[in-house]
Amino acid sequence: MKKLIAILVFITSSFISTAQHEETFQKANALYNQEKYQEAIDAYKSIVDQGKESAELYYNLGNANYKLSHIGPSIYYYEKALELAPNDADIKNNLTFANNATIDAIDVIPEGVISRTINNFTNMFSFDVWAWISIGCVLLFVVLFIMYYTARVSSKKRLFFIGSWLLLFVGLASVFFAFKQYSFIKNNQYAIIFAQETTVKSEPNLRSEEVFELHEGTKVKITETVNDWKKIRLTDGKIGWIPATDLKEL
Repeated sequence: MKKLIAILVFITSSFISTAQHEETFQKANALYNQEKYQEAIDAYKSIVDQGKESAELYYNLGNANYKLSHIGPSIYYYEKALELAPNDADIKNNLTFANNATIDAIDVIPEGVISRTINNFTNMFSFDVWAWISIGCVLLFVVLFIMYYTARVSSKKRLFFIGSWLLLFVGLASVFFAFKQYSFIKNNQYAIIFAQETTVKSEPNLRSEEVFELHEGTKVKITETVNDWKKIRLTDGKIGWIPATDLKEL
């Protein structure tokens, strides 16, 4: 009985919490429509601060920050939204607008055709989606394989046999892409520059040589952390160290 009461309390509290978050979200949307962008940002962030996230929530946060010309935060939240909805055209479009507002023009080292194709295909879905696709394909493979064994008509047996192995292949491929996506996220930590201007150093201390400068909104890859310093790499291959307070990790 105690366990049942605990479960009912948990379900009830979760329902109430979800309803409160939805109410706050709608309130934030209303503030945004009234052009009260900072108030909308505060309301959206109150939801994030409680551990809730969604592509729509981050997208709206990006829009509100962009309206206030907060380029760094707007790019940060668009990137967060894109992680949850990698194929959303609106997020990609607004992220492009925000990136066009940045100062730094950084070249990108071109990828090989095969590598680019695999990466583009991997990024079609998030890790979770690839995982669910693989599970679904394996389950369907089992169903079709059973139908293959129980079918009496040769044409149906052939159809079930081919279909089952095709689904198994897709399932295994999905597992590969899921792990590749997971590995990419785990081994490629990115961040957005939040400082209006920051000086990149050759070593993790203020006395070291100044290598180059970066400005708000630039996306960098973090490769190492030493105390309060982050070692970064740009898409053109440049590396250096900046204070951790000048950026925000995705």
